[in-house]
Amino acid sequence: MQIGLLGKANVGKSTFFSAATQTTVASGNFPFTTIEPNIGVAYVQADCACKHFEIKHENELCVNGIRFIPVKLIDVAGLVPGAHEGKGLGNQFLDDARQAEVLIHVVDIAGTTDLQGQSVAVGTHDPLEDVAFVQDEFDQWFADILKREWDKITREIDQKRAKLTDGIAKRFSGLGIRDFQVQEILQKLGFMAKNPKEWNDDDIENFVKELRKGTKPMIIAANKADLCKDLSILKKITDNAIPCSAETELLLRKASKAGIVSYSPGGKGFTVVEGKEIPTAQQKALDMVKSVFSKIPSTGIQQILNTAVFDSLNLIAVYPVEDENKLADKDGIILPDAKLIPQDSTAKDLASLVHADIAKGFLHAIDCKTKQRISGDQKLKNGDVIKIVSTLSRG
Repeated sequence: MQIGLLGKANVGKSTFFSAATQTTVASGNFPFTTIEPNIGVAYVQADCACKHFEIKHENELCVNGIRFIPVKLIDVAGLVPGAHEGKGLGNQFLDDARQAEVLIHVVDIAGTTDLQGQSVAVGTHDPLEDVAFVQDEFDQWFADILKREWDKITREIDQKRAKLTDGIAKRFSGLGIRDFQVQEILQKLGFMAKNPKEWNDDDIENFVKELRKGTKPMIIAANKADLCKDLSILKKITDNAIPCSAETELLLRKASKAGIVSYSPGGKGFTVVEGKEIPTAQQKALDMVKSVFSKIPSTGIQQILNTAVFDSLNLIAVYPVEDENKLADKDGIILPDAKLIPQDSTAKDLASLVHADIAKGFLHAIDCKTKQRISGDQKLKNGDVIKIVSTLSRG
């Protein structure tokens, strides 16, 4: 599961990445500070199943009943206007972005950077232009893929060598787009019954726009929200937009690591560690953080990650175990793993995720909360703890 992180120069994209992954990367006020994509591990949060069973267990990814679940975050390089035409690092940008299942677009919501990423006075640039240009880059990319293959698709359909859904899905298979997703969009737009030869450019553009929205959902990380003069601008953004301050999150994580403050990602504040002497410069930084929290409820970074995974991708967290009574693996570790799976996934789907051999020999599963046996086609729920019973063990 991979999240793509997008943004023009100087909007705080690399700071967002560093804050989310605690990985140091280059940052600067000029284009292409990030040349190669940085890949790191960030964490989304869910209630740990230990809460339901009212048990305590030692797991560094469970903090006070909150489970931190790892996801891959890729800091995609080279976003500039005309990327779909190969401008800047456009080809590399698109190749990296195609791997992502959901996109986080970091936008300078305070309008302190122009379209090229150069610094300007607060409020001088309209951030809505940045939102629109990124949407347009992806729409044009999708449109180019379809338009250059359209004549071939129509010939395949005429010769009955392919159906419309299959013909389109084949062209987008490199982006991880499936035929059922293509069919849903065709039905939504009423294009299933329309002869492909009668499609015009507007039809293609409308189709790819809906396809992009459905298969590459985008979250707007409205960064530098503490500097924004009027956050009501968020209401004008059609994508899910969440105010944030990546710089504040990074500062708090560093202060927490240094033992200066007590802070949990996603928290609505922090506390200074009792008896800790704080130098003047660090105190000024913490005072600045307090002013940020007076404007936005949290730094927003954790909320954005959670929204991307649980809302945009509609994933749920489940806990596979090997001992349904001790809720442990074969080594006795309680609730060792949390797996992210799509809503409506079945027990058999979970078995496949754990190991192909276990799925091959699948007999049934046990819902550890109810102690009931469940079949392979039983749909799982968020927070389920599941024991898979199989004739085969892991290879």
